[in-house]
Amino acid sequence: MSKWTAAADENRGTLEFTIAEADVQKGLKQAFNKNKDSIAVPGFRKGKVPFELFLQKFGEEALYQDVMDIVLPAAYEAAVADAGITVVGQPSIAPVSMEKGADWEMKAEVAVAPAVELGDYKNLTVEKQAVNVTDEDVDAEIKRQQENQAELVLQPEGTAAEKGDTVVIDFDGSVDGDHFEGGQAKDYSLELGSNSFIPGFEDQLIGAKAGEDVDVKVTFPEDYQAANLAGKEALFEVTVHEIKRKSLPELDDEFAKDVDEEVDTLAELKEKTKKNLTEARQQAADDAFEDAAVKAAVDNATIVGGDIPAEMIDEDVTRQMQQYLGQLQQQGISPDMFFQITGQNEDALKEQFKEGAADRVKTNLVLEAIVKAENVTPSDDEVAAEVKSLADQYNISEEQVRQSLSDALLKHDIAMKAVVDEIVSSAKAK
Repeated sequence: MSKWTAAADENRGTLEFTIAEADVQKGLKQAFNKNKDSIAVPGFRKGKVPFELFLQKFGEEALYQDVMDIVLPAAYEAAVADAGITVVGQPSIAPVSMEKGADWEMKAEVAVAPAVELGDYKNLTVEKQAVNVTDEDVDAEIKRQQENQAELVLQPEGTAAEKGDTVVIDFDGSVDGDHFEGGQAKDYSLELGSNSFIPGFEDQLIGAKAGEDVDVKVTFPEDYQAANLAGKEALFEVTVHEIKRKSLPELDDEFAKDVDEEVDTLAELKEKTKKNLTEARQQAADDAFEDAAVKAAVDNATIVGGDIPAEMIDEDVTRQMQQYLGQLQQQGISPDMFFQITGQNEDALKEQFKEGAADRVKTNLVLEAIVKAENVTPSDDEVAAEVKSLADQYNISEEQVRQSLSDALLKHDIAMKAVVDEIVSSAKAK
């Protein structure tokens, strides 16, 4: 049996429970068997000491730590189920009484998932973006494609660099005469106006010619990733080797064929571009409408008993970070490499993911409450369809999907999608 006592904010409390004396006795024997090969008693080989003799000589208390490790998890899990609470984060468990020959009494301080008081979540009125693609939008996209097809042409000697040109340079940076790590490079290609270097650096190379040396003076931003350079004035000695300028292809039928082998004329490319832009903007509008409908349903709900427990925020942040770093890992970028490239550390990344964490947690809580209120119970056929969809999406076998995801998790995800569809399909656009 267990006893749950909620604290004042209702989302924390104390769970009192017992571990049956019979389970303690079973745990004692398991703990003894685990350790008997290392027990030395005169007159007995290791592993041959009788259980009763061990108890007489050392007392059962010598095994209590191992017994606790063996019997506590199941007893705690049963107590949580009996109390009907959903624990979040790690509990703080301490013994109240561990008397020999009696049930052990335990006490756990835990945080629990808060209850949700639902508001309106059907037939909501939500703003929907208008989808409109103009000729100017199409021309801008064609222009972007033209820029992508541009060639860099080496300019003749004496040409002054302009914004948009690419200069090939050597540079060597120093602060107060001291050269700093990462401040040197040779034959580096830099597009002027790309804003990829420290503010002010690229502007000072406009007008330079191949063969010239230019002293570039800049001030590192106060929030620069390298703390030893932040806010410091620096001198970069730059040698310009080459100036290259973009040569744009003509906007004609040949250009259209180079961009898209499925079209034969520039007119066809523009027509297809307009169709693609319209589809992309329609999808963006649909996604925004879905987000707004779900947000409205969440805003209409109330978290009962105070704030969301910090443990739930921490769990969300950790999960988001793991997913993000896992995606980078699939692209061949390790966490160490990511932190080195960005100049961030793990704490800084956590702070980024903390933004919006409370909203994400509340959204999940509200959607789960709607699942319960609507009694959404996915069928085995729906689970099978979801498994097939995931297998096709990730190009793996259905068996691999089932090994990675339990039926309970699959049903949870299907149910959550179902209530989102219900919220969105019933929402009215304005």
